[in-house]
Amino acid sequence: MQHIEHYQKSFLSYLEGFTINKEPENLYRPINYILELGGKRLRPILTLMTAEVFGGQAEKAMDAALSIEVFHNFSLVHDDIMDDAPLRRGAETVHEKWNLNTGILSGDAMLIMAYQLFENYEAKTFQDLAKLFSKTALEVCEGQQYDIDFETRDDVTISEYLKMIEYKTAVLVGAAIKMGAIVAKASDEDQNSIYEFGRLLGIAFQLQDDYLDAFGNPETFGKQVGGDIIENKKTYLYLKTLELGSNEDRLNLRTFMSNSELPNANKVEKVRELFTNSGAAEATQNAVKDYTNKAFEVLEAIDIPDDKKQSLRLFGEQLMNRRV
Repeated sequence: MQHIEHYQKSFLSYLEGFTINKEPENLYRPINYILELGGKRLRPILTLMTAEVFGGQAEKAMDAALSIEVFHNFSLVHDDIMDDAPLRRGAETVHEKWNLNTGILSGDAMLIMAYQLFENYEAKTFQDLAKLFSKTALEVCEGQQYDIDFETRDDVTISEYLKMIEYKTAVLVGAAIKMGAIVAKASDEDQNSIYEFGRLLGIAFQLQDDYLDAFGNPETFGKQVGGDIIENKKTYLYLKTLELGSNEDRLNLRTFMSNSELPNANKVEKVRELFTNSGAAEATQNAVKDYTNKAFEVLEAIDIPDDKKQSLRLFGEQLMNRRV
């Protein structure tokens, strides 16, 4: 197994050949912009790693990895429009740098380009990849709609929230991992098991993202810290505050979140204090650890060499301990 940095370097080199100048410029330049903005490239790295875990070659999984990365960035372009987000990875979002129409159209083109990358595989692999991709893409849309619906609901439960982040985020991590297994022609049982490992890891990843949205360093997080609070999102932190906090905490949380006249900076500061004092911040960090450990239990049961398990375990531990 190669080191994570090797997979990242190989993928970025492959990505460079994909982001070429094409006409019309106003369609493709925003695509190149978002793909070149950086990011952790976690999903494509997992695709490449998993291909080798099951005895395949990372090089043969490059197009599947690239498809996942293009789709992920497509979803970010459209999510930023829906959230009216000013920043992505510390830079202007596509719709801010260009305009709404450009963001919508360039995003649409990215979705099509993601599908096109499967055409480089033989028929059976193409079919399996496309089937998984279609299922996952629809689930991501469902998760996004749940997320939007929750903004105007006062009765969101923790189980509903966990389902939302599973669809919006975790299934794409699971799909990225399973695609590597598909390219490597792993058994159906191994494909499904490694998908479950990725799904659980994806839930942990999103819970950590929620935590960092409230408590991360804006210089390293790359997004507007406190954005979820400003947008009145019913995150795990919010729901845990309602569960663990006092009656006064619950009243104050709902008051601060619904007060449109409260300056954003003050709102973020007051809500973060409630997250901490109620124990919700600690509970969220514990949930990250719990889901990561569940993922490791699934990984442990898969019949692959220990050194390959260790590589995936190391990757998961890095995700759990990240600060960006």
